Amino acid sequence: MIPVLGLVVGVAVGLVLQPEVPVALQPYLPIAIVAALDAVVGALRAVGEKRFDDRVFVVSFVSNVVIAAFIVFLGDQLGVGSQLSTGVLVVLGIRIFANAAAIRRRVFHA
Repeated sequence: MIPVLGLVVGVAVGLVLQPEVPVALQPYLPIAIVAALDAVVGALRAVGEKRFDDRVFVVSFVSNVVIAAFIVFLGDQLGVGSQLSTGVLVVLGIRIFANAAAIRRRVFHA
């Protein structure tokens, strides 16, 4: 119940305050969101397999976002930001779909 309450409060605060992302950070936001989604879908899979650990989730969540943003930042510095962004999105997308497939197999026994 606490995560749902936190989500509702977070959405409400976001709607009221309407925060703006600085222009310098805008290229990293989509990557950070996909990295966070990877951690969340992985956590849902772990919950279904009864091996969820909140510490592992927090570390995975933060490290996914930081590492993905750093890779994109490094790509920007090397002049190949869009290629590395695409690579990060592909890898994280594969992980998300693999976890979603495992969840589907577990739920529907197929």
